[in-house]
Amino acid sequence: MTRSTGAHAASDIDGAYAWRRLAISTLLSTLGGVGMWAVVVVLPAVQAEFGVDRGDASLPYTLTMIGFALGNLVIGRFIDRFGFMGPGIIAALVMGVGFILAALTTSVTQFALVQGVLIGAGSSATFGPLIADISHWFDRRRGVAVGVAASGNYIAGAIWPIGMQGFLVSDGWRATYVGIGIICIAAMIPLLLLLRRRQPADGHGHAQGAPSRARVQPITISPPVLQALLVVAGVACCVAMSMPQVHIVAYCMDLGYGVARGAEMLSLMLAAGIVSRLGSGFLADRIGGIKTLLIGSVLQGLALLFYIPFDGLASLYVVSFIFGLSQGGIVPCYAIIVREYMPAAEAGRRVGVVVMATVVGMALGGWMSGWIYDLTGSYAAAFLNGIAWNLLNVSVMVFLLWRSRGFVRHDPQNWESVLETDHGRAGR
Repeated sequence: MTRSTGAHAASDIDGAYAWRRLAISTLLSTLGGVGMWAVVVVLPAVQAEFGVDRGDASLPYTLTMIGFALGNLVIGRFIDRFGFMGPGIIAALVMGVGFILAALTTSVTQFALVQGVLIGAGSSATFGPLIADISHWFDRRRGVAVGVAASGNYIAGAIWPIGMQGFLVSDGWRATYVGIGIICIAAMIPLLLLLRRRQPADGHGHAQGAPSRARVQPITISPPVLQALLVVAGVACCVAMSMPQVHIVAYCMDLGYGVARGAEMLSLMLAAGIVSRLGSGFLADRIGGIKTLLIGSVLQGLALLFYIPFDGLASLYVVSFIFGLSQGGIVPCYAIIVREYMPAAEAGRRVGVVVMATVVGMALGGWMSGWIYDLTGSYAAAFLNGIAWNLLNVSVMVFLLWRSRGFVRHDPQNWESVLETDHGRAGR
């Protein structure tokens, strides 16, 4: 009985159920992504109501990011043990209740704590943990699946702020938050119940006699060292990534183009980022996660360099579009690398650790760029700082590519012979 169940589960990999699960997961990511973006939209109204300065008003966003980072780590560990549905339902409830409680707060400190402990942590389940879960259901098209699921976060950034605007004007931020909380609970829990099926047998090893890329690919460094290097790379790439994403609006203001133009460029980045995530997924299925991430990181560094000489309005739109196409696929590639080179049973916690590192990089980079601007009075040095961090990311990826010794093969029909050849070579 157990064996037949396992065989049935293994047959779901890349099958019709896997694609249905991906569609549901992407919708969940789009719904849960509101936890990251809503606080940015209501920030001016919260600041005005509580009568605080911009620095204090930024505290809710900072705590949201901290909660999001830690949530990826903690929830990732739970899905390794219990599957995605149970932890996902708890996270959705926590986030939904968090939005309702945030609407009842009477100070910016209370609001910030609810944002971090409940909303940020709850929404994290729909990013790193969700990506780790969907990676178990795909083999041949794992890169595409991860890219699609990760795109939900960017789609959320594109549609939730627009959808919230009308309600903010007519009903205020408190009523809007209550509405978001109700929508999250009412919509996400039924969707999560559709994901009750546990990960397939191929999540820990493929069916006997069936060739698969699901087993760990060879690399001549230990899993702890690989994990540490991915953490360094995650921090470095996102310090670089944060410079345009966090400061493009302020940069446009300094150049005299206004807030609206900067906001349009940010939206353009996110839209291009969706395309990048999908395209990087297709590419990763052909050449592997390390090479795909390396290409994205090199292009991101070039885009950052282009920001310095090309500061005309039309040029900034073009460079922002190029930047979005470059950076969007980088973070999902970490999940692909984890699945390629680390045990599937550890995917949730290891992806959670790396995603946490990328969030730390975004927070550090956003602060560092502002600090450099205060010191120099210009964003040119901040762009150069981003390029330097990006070079660190490139260096790590080049090292990992070298230590993999070109072992990565993407022909499932020849996988068994490749493993035997490479292990024999490593033994010699």
